[in-house]
Amino acid sequence: MGFQSVGLKSIISDMGLKNPYTSFPLSELAAENYLLWLIQVGVLRREVDGQGITESFSLTPLGHQLVKKHTGKENWPQASISDRLHNFINPSLRLPV
Repeated sequence: MGFQSVGLKSIISDMGLKNPYTSFPLSELAAENYLLWLIQVGVLRREVDGQGITESFSLTPLGHQLVKKHTGKENWPQASISDRLHNFINPSLRLPV
């Protein structure tokens, strides 16, 4: 995903493991929810073509900076327990737009 856009179909199910975009198989709904969260925090954007929004995603400039910063490192930094709790609770408190 660092250099080209990635379609949702290459992330879901066993394709996500094969490609390797995920560490466990994801349903289409779960993958979409994770990707939408990454869009909300500014790491990803959805690709657009002449007819509108597509099912492909690519990195934003912030996403490119994060990938560049952590390239070559074995693991990305782990979120703290308070970060995980905040990310779990925060979306459930948002009102629909």
